[in-house]
Amino acid sequence: MRVDLFDFELPESSIALRPVEPRDAARMLVVKPDSGLEDRVVRDLPGLLQPGDVLVLNDTKVIPSRLYGLRMREDTAARVEIMLHKREGADRWRAFARPAKKLHVGDRIRFGESSESTACELVRLDAEVEEKGEGGDVALRFSFSGAFLDEAIARLGELPLPPYIAGKRPTDDKDRADYQTVYAKDEGAVAAPTAGLHFTDDLFRRLDERGVTRQFVTLHVGAGTFLPVKADDTSGHRMHAEWGSVSAETAQALNEARARGGRIVAVGTTSLRLLESAAHEDGTIAPFSGDTAIFITPGYRFKAVDVLMTNFHLPRSTLFMLVSAFAGLDCMKAAYDHAVETGYRFYSYGDASLLFRR
Repeated sequence: MRVDLFDFELPESSIALRPVEPRDAARMLVVKPDSGLEDRVVRDLPGLLQPGDVLVLNDTKVIPSRLYGLRMREDTAARVEIMLHKREGADRWRAFARPAKKLHVGDRIRFGESSESTACELVRLDAEVEEKGEGGDVALRFSFSGAFLDEAIARLGELPLPPYIAGKRPTDDKDRADYQTVYAKDEGAVAAPTAGLHFTDDLFRRLDERGVTRQFVTLHVGAGTFLPVKADDTSGHRMHAEWGSVSAETAQALNEARARGGRIVAVGTTSLRLLESAAHEDGTIAPFSGDTAIFITPGYRFKAVDVLMTNFHLPRSTLFMLVSAFAGLDCMKAAYDHAVETGYRFYSYGDASLLFRR
């Protein structure tokens, strides 16, 4: 399909730079392809679902994955910014480098400060460039591995706010809480599963009372989620792989819920993409562990997910293509026009939508 079919006008004023408080006070646009649009708020969610429905939430946790360092080559040095996006081993990450043209295979990058004290060794971290790919993608092998590397990244890294927020204001301490879900558990994401940012303990309590259960999956969101689609046609776009897992217990619980007539409600496009990657053609969900690079565009036949809760996405993005596949392109264009006209807040810190499958 032509990528320009997924373009729309979005004023700068529609981009949210901070979340609302409390989290479940955000607005939520309910989109039902057969009956139209309805303006609600997130705390209305229990009344919009049915007893027996199951929420599926992504429990990944964002790590401080933006690093600033010096490329060391003979007697010269150059400043580079590294955005980790996919772990490939105990000491190896794929990353986006900026400016990538300053890096060659074999270069060494130093993060942090040198120290003569072994007690302060973790204030310095080195990495070697092992590969260079397209679009600034590089493979880095670090001087630490495992938990020691995790600790060094936590010390030296910066929380990776999306570029449309980071370009307008600096990251601060408040973002460390705001940019994590209340149920974040499994460290490894470099971007938050933002639909989940709307949930609170009180909202979970009211969902429990309604008879709506929940299950957790893990998909470590990569920085590729922010990359624009540069191809003119969707067939020319390559998705970046992300690692995810669906446990045997979760798969069984979801299959049993569906057999009882319950609906699977994916919280976020990350949960949806993982469930669809794990599902058989008959809709049965199997245990899953590994990479997924599933690219969902209109024409895709959904197997696992009945309802999708998600935020409002970028024009021409793979995520807007996904929601257009789920609820229909014309339906989503009308929904986004309504959202802009009525002041909904867009992107990671913005408002939510609740989409029912076409």
